[in-house]
Amino acid sequence: MLKLKRLLDNNYKIEKIQPPIFASDAEINIVTVTLLCPDGRKETIRAYREESRAVREYIREWHNKP
Repeated sequence: MLKLKRLLDNNYKIEKIQPPIFASDAEINIVTVTLLCPDGRKETIRAYREESRAVREYIREWHNKP
């Protein structure tokens, strides 16, 4: 979670989230987030169980902030 926050604060862009972020949380135990660095590199973060729910919630809030 801290790594995700740090990368987003450093202008990384979310390229892909598996499973999709707006899907139901009911059966989600693993979330994989692929981020694109400003210089073109890719970074992948994987979160499991309770942390996966926290990551999904954080991304939802981050996506909806003004």
